[in-house]
Amino acid sequence: MPATTPFSPDLLDSHLPVDVRTPLEFAEDHLPGAVNVPLLTNEERVEIGILHKHEGPPAARKRGLELTAHRFPEMVATIAQAAQGRPVLVYCWRGGLRSKTVTSILDLTGHQAVQLIGGYKSFRNRVAAYFTPFQPPAPLVVLHGMTGIGKTTLLQKLVDKGESVIDLEGLACHRGSAFGQLGLTQDLTQKRFETLLWDAFRKVPAGRPLYLEGESERIGRVSLPGDLYQKMAAGIRVWCYAELETRVDRLIEEYGRFEYREDMAAALQRIRKKLGGVKCEELAGHLERWDLRPFMRGLVLDYYDKVYYKNRDWEGDFDLSLEDFDAAADELIIESVKRTNSST
Repeated sequence: MPATTPFSPDLLDSHLPVDVRTPLEFAEDHLPGAVNVPLLTNEERVEIGILHKHEGPPAARKRGLELTAHRFPEMVATIAQAAQGRPVLVYCWRGGLRSKTVTSILDLTGHQAVQLIGGYKSFRNRVAAYFTPFQPPAPLVVLHGMTGIGKTTLLQKLVDKGESVIDLEGLACHRGSAFGQLGLTQDLTQKRFETLLWDAFRKVPAGRPLYLEGESERIGRVSLPGDLYQKMAAGIRVWCYAELETRVDRLIEEYGRFEYREDMAAALQRIRKKLGGVKCEELAGHLERWDLRPFMRGLVLDYYDKVYYKNRDWEGDFDLSLEDFDAAADELIIESVKRTNSST
């Protein structure tokens, strides 16, 4: 019998997670840092499942051995190369025969390996429970403000200064707006987003503030899990601002790439109803001529600002100018630490 272990976050730091599920299962979600060394292909797993249902476990196991026996030497070599001397944590869907088989073979060939009890499902349950109820590992400082002011750039400045930051939009591969997927591909699942988020939170040191960008509960096609949104709303709220022309300049810098034009035109049509037909056609004309300044200015004034003001029913704990990112980062750190210390 191979050695087994229940899941612990420390295993991710001490072991190489090896996912022996199919590529499709792996793509949906997997343990942080895992490598995929599948025992079965996507099609073979379907075949084995049908055999198991109609002819029973013995027939399915026999067929599984026929399909996989020749792969074991290459799998062991692949895992050994990836592990580079680290012990290996092997898992499948529920800690069943797939991970048991591979762990046993690794053990027989002299490699230090353990099988994850409960497999991916046990890890997934751990992630879901983490966010309900969610207990932030550090005081949350949440940045809010109009589109184009540069909140993401400010977060990077904070990273450069050694502060704790979680970039929700970066993890979600979406900027959280009608034009938020330009230049990005949001092909991750909800489960994958939650795993990335869990992994980011577990690495945050306690004590000092943790900075995040204020979001709605949905970021593109994924949602903030559990009661994270509510805990962010209860954190320190910073209202960030910048002059209109500064925002227009920053939007042009971020989105002003000619290869985005078709996608921008499609995004514009998706908000046609909110803009109104006349305004939509006016902006479409600017876009067609690649006249970006009036296009971005109109988008800000006639869409983004109206939507944001309509949905904002709260006051920030303090205001922060983002005209100068370095100065803003310094001011934010000082103010956040002061407010965090005063509340403890």
